[in-house]
Amino acid sequence: MMKETWEVEGMTCASCAQTVEKTAQKVPGIQVANVNLATEKITVEYDKDSFKVENLQKMVEDAGYKVLPKQENSIQTFSIEGMTCASCAQTVEKTTQGLQGMNTASVNLATEKMTVSYDPLSLAPFDIVEAVKNSGYEAILETDDQIQSANKEKAAKKEEAAKKLWRNFWVSSLFTLPLLIISMGHMVGMPLPDSVTPHMNPLNFALLQLALTVPVMWLGRNYFLKGFKTLFKGHPNMNSLIGLGTTAAFVYSLVATVSIANGNTEMTTNLYFETSAVILTLHTLGKYLEERSKGRMSEAIQKLMNLAPKMARVVRNDEEREIPVEQVASGDVLRVRPGEKLPVDGVVISGHTAIDESMLTGESIPVEKTTGKNVIGASLNKNGTIDYRATRVGKDTTLSQIIQLVEEAQGSKAPIAKLADIITGYFVPIVMVLAVLAGGVWLLAGETGVFALTITISVLVIACPCALGLATPTAIMVGTGKGAEQGVLIKSGEALETAHAIDTIVFDKTGTLTEGKPVVTDIVTADSYSRNALLQFAAAAEKGSEHPLGEAIVLKAKEEGLHLPKATGFEAIPGHGIKVILEGKDFYFGNRKLMVDKGIGLADLEVTSDQLADEGKTPMYLAVDGKIEGIIAVADTLKKNSRLAIKELQSRGIEVVMITGDNKRTAEAIARQAGIKRVLSEVLPEDKANEVVHLQSENKKVAMVGDGINDAPALAQADIGLAIGSGTDVAVESADIVLMRSDIIEVITAIDLSHATMRNIKQNLFWAFAYNVVGIPVAMGVLHVFGGPLLSPMFAAAAMSFSSVSVLLNALRLKNFAPTVEIK
Repeated sequence: MMKETWEVEGMTCASCAQTVEKTAQKVPGIQVANVNLATEKITVEYDKDSFKVENLQKMVEDAGYKVLPKQENSIQTFSIEGMTCASCAQTVEKTTQGLQGMNTASVNLATEKMTVSYDPLSLAPFDIVEAVKNSGYEAILETDDQIQSANKEKAAKKEEAAKKLWRNFWVSSLFTLPLLIISMGHMVGMPLPDSVTPHMNPLNFALLQLALTVPVMWLGRNYFLKGFKTLFKGHPNMNSLIGLGTTAAFVYSLVATVSIANGNTEMTTNLYFETSAVILTLHTLGKYLEERSKGRMSEAIQKLMNLAPKMARVVRNDEEREIPVEQVASGDVLRVRPGEKLPVDGVVISGHTAIDESMLTGESIPVEKTTGKNVIGASLNKNGTIDYRATRVGKDTTLSQIIQLVEEAQGSKAPIAKLADIITGYFVPIVMVLAVLAGGVWLLAGETGVFALTITISVLVIACPCALGLATPTAIMVGTGKGAEQGVLIKSGEALETAHAIDTIVFDKTGTLTEGKPVVTDIVTADSYSRNALLQFAAAAEKGSEHPLGEAIVLKAKEEGLHLPKATGFEAIPGHGIKVILEGKDFYFGNRKLMVDKGIGLADLEVTSDQLADEGKTPMYLAVDGKIEGIIAVADTLKKNSRLAIKELQSRGIEVVMITGDNKRTAEAIARQAGIKRVLSEVLPEDKANEVVHLQSENKKVAMVGDGINDAPALAQADIGLAIGSGTDVAVESADIVLMRSDIIEVITAIDLSHATMRNIKQNLFWAFAYNVVGIPVAMGVLHVFGGPLLSPMFAAAAMSFSSVSVLLNALRLKNFAPTVEIK
């Protein structure tokens, strides 16, 4: 299954989103389709063998909307060095034309330039430069200014659309305000010139209103063009409701004007031109405010994108050279001076500095960086010059991956949105039926046609599917963006929703609760070998091991200057230890389980072993030719915030469980230090996921927090998987939430953010439902039945616009979210 996202043009309300989603699900090859109204994007999962994007575009266009191409081809010019003849030009041309994503490549030998047209989603300038280089020539990008991101183009387009809405609003207002004075001013005693008073010159009175209304109708023509198009295609939306209401008022008023021209002056009281103009003007204002609010929701993405520098200083042959960051290749050596941002990810090869990584991780304290340390692109170099080798460039950098994660999360749906989606799918047709039904009932009750028309228009105009459609995605956009600012990357709306319901959290011990960098604390020998010999053999057995305990032992041996003999016959025994041959003897080195399985008794060392375990140390046993010869104890200390995080979680009523492969005594000693009551010890890596299943069978909502490869299955199995950002790529990939600061305090931040977002969503949904549940009956005249007022269509239009804007403004309140527990 493949997964891709496209932008959709023409959606104005939740009904539009429903139509596009249902249409897309009918396209051959598409298995799942999700439309996000707030981001105006559709994400589909499809079978690549049977799906064609052209089918999706055509079917959606037939429904009245447009799926935009990924991005138009980029055109770039390169200077080519090294060409001497036409054959050279041919070689460069053919090489570049063979690249995937390349459309056209044309080389001009006379000017020594190459112009290319390519798909920027499949190909980057760097790829072109490398291809030319591999063919024996050198390509230099000439037009750096042309390299612009699709997001900037989209932002400019949205900015222009917002300006157009504002322009249409104030121009419409210039016609609508005098129209209101002419049509209604005389009712409240405002004087009008005799030439346009309804009593003395009724035809002028009507024609002037018509003249003032037509420009407003023209400025709002998109409501009619889009609304009636979707209506005739059987997919009515908000534009359809606005279009029907204003058209009904306008046509009725036009008929009344003709009647006045024929001498029926009483029809001056039946003119509703101002209703059409006010509805369109107010709705345009509402759409403008909505677009402005939506723009503020994507600020988190824009802030992240603005972090990366545009240029990089590459060191080649001891010479510095400024190049666009897009041309930096993996393996390039980059030089960064104090006060500059790092262009890409890499490893320091010379120099010493402190780097501020707070923009990406939220960690306020600069991190010391020396040779061999990893550095993150877009972080700020504080006080030293460093040279570092680029390891991740382009879409592989940490920043790019964060942006991708946040974008995917903002475009995803939360389960709570399903109810709103179901209602939205039937909303507009039901409102249209109710509008006609209400008007008909009032006619049957003896009211005039004008009265019935007013009711019908009010019902059409007050109904607002937008508020329902925006309630969930807007809160998710702001929530995930705010999480990214706090160093908590939430991968989906579903994860954001589920996190607030967690009642049990399972913490892996090593590297999660603890520092993950254990040290040797005790070396206990039996009779046959000295302390140094025991350490020497254990280190030789563990040499090359990636296990933290093994690394600690090897490091201790190196610190003491011990020579390590070469081990042969290496055999890893997962979850138990290792077996090697040293100096012709069989050595087993591992935990107590290994000794039990091999039938090796602990003899006099058992008491000592238990004491070490009670102190929170991990005893590792060394046996030679079937006989126990000693114990090396290793301890891993708790991270400084582990106790605080556990206490805070427990105060929220969340059960905390620790899971580890350590023996029971050691595990319980660490758990006591952390304040954890439930411990799952001696758990093999492959059994961690089963332990999560067991907890879930107790009707618990389980979160798993881990950092290692062996945690990946458990992270995937849990209701929510939280990966420590410094952990392995596999763990991060398997998790639903990534904690960039590698501090478990962020678990609390993630849960609190989930609570805040869900609270916001529920508020949005409540007001969206309440608005329609109350507003539509009022518009139908329910209050009038009991002697109350009749809702004017103009007030209905104002209320409808306010409902969408209020939902957006409520979602923006999430920007004020701050962690309740700060990292110390």
